[in-house]
Amino acid sequence: MKIGSIKRVISLVLIVWYGGNLYAQNLLKINKIEVSGNSKTKEGIILRELNFKVGDSLSSVDLEKYIERSKQNLINTNLFLTVNILYNSNDQFTDIYIVLKERWYLVVLPEVLLADRSLNEWWYERNRDLTRLTYGINAKHFNLSGNNDQLRAKIMGGFVPYFELSYAKPYIDKRKRIGIRAGAFYSTQRTMAYRTWNDKLDFFVSEKRMRERKGAIFELRLRNALYHFHTINLGYTNTTISDTISKLNPNYFGVNTTKQEVFSFTYDYRFDQRDNRQYPLSGKLLYTQLSNFYVKKGYNQTNIFGLFSFYKPLNKSFFWETSLRAKLSTPQKQYYPLITGLGFSNNLVRGYELYVIDGQNYGLWKNTLKYELLKKEFNLKNIIKLSQFSTLPLAIYPNIYFDSGYIKNYIPVYSNSRLANKLLNGGGVGLDIVTWYNSNVRIYYSINQKGEKKFFFGISRDM
Repeated sequence: MKIGSIKRVISLVLIVWYGGNLYAQNLLKINKIEVSGNSKTKEGIILRELNFKVGDSLSSVDLEKYIERSKQNLINTNLFLTVNILYNSNDQFTDIYIVLKERWYLVVLPEVLLADRSLNEWWYERNRDLTRLTYGINAKHFNLSGNNDQLRAKIMGGFVPYFELSYAKPYIDKRKRIGIRAGAFYSTQRTMAYRTWNDKLDFFVSEKRMRERKGAIFELRLRNALYHFHTINLGYTNTTISDTISKLNPNYFGVNTTKQEVFSFTYDYRFDQRDNRQYPLSGKLLYTQLSNFYVKKGYNQTNIFGLFSFYKPLNKSFFWETSLRAKLSTPQKQYYPLITGLGFSNNLVRGYELYVIDGQNYGLWKNTLKYELLKKEFNLKNIIKLSQFSTLPLAIYPNIYFDSGYIKNYIPVYSNSRLANKLLNGGGVGLDIVTWYNSNVRIYYSINQKGEKKFFFGISRDM
């Protein structure tokens, strides 16, 4: 071998050897993890959210990444107002210090809710009718025993009287992987939507009881990794309607049928790596759901739903999000209460908020570009003495958006639909205001491909 070749081989060996030693020397072993500020929350619940543990060896670069990811995990538990993770290192070891500020966990408040699908439907379609309000007491404890377990009770009167009680415990095993949730509800209605017609809900108004519903659910939850969530839900619902509703819509429960018992089985899987689940700016979410509804007399309905959302910071000020979702269901002929098309929750093309489009299958693509105009915390200690409310976080995001969707209705004559079985497009500009407990106020101006233009509003909260 030539001398030049030997020198190159020796140089390569030295680079690899020294590089490996330098990398090994840069590894830091986690010596201890100290937690403070958790007067209610058990330490095990906090440690469960960390991407590292005592004894792990990490490079300084990886340590920074793991700390940031762990901070986001703790914020997403919705147990803490602020999370700070500090560390102190020498050449070989590092000590981790987690400093927390807990939320206010017990909330007992009077609550007023709209009986309609959304504020927009109530505002534009129901003429802001105050008799369509449901009101009562909503009591929640978000951390009952310090194990992130939640107890909820709601007693409501008004337009839709109902009662609801549920309890959820995220972990019942020592390894903190398996959780449960159980609940029951009861409701009655005198005025109710009995069909969809021309892509709008048709209501029947009466002084007599038109519908009574009661039911219960039990859930088994598995979190086998930090970002992987599995849920099995078993449900039972017993619904009775009046003869009038059965005659007005023979497809509600079937001809001359006024009672329906539904047994449901649902499995869903969620991979959730968003930085903030209530208002994400980075990360991704994958969600799939398989549901089966069995109705006495031999009727079976199966739904398959999938969602993928991606959130990307383009720079320090601009953020892009895109979401794809789709639903398939069988059989083609379905009972009216089991048809869930476009128009409910966030499953809609923006610009078509005032429409309910029935169908068995649909696809939806949503896109939003946001600009961070303001993100700041205001000190209110001189005004509000409670530490959980003495800091006002405020973020403002102007945005533009565009959505596209398609819904397949195999029997459009049942709803006289004009929007099913065609491509729907909508877009516009908006303003999101995010504050206490991830409360989000949205004001936006949309236009759809029919040329309809309107201001719309949305409110969501984490309490």
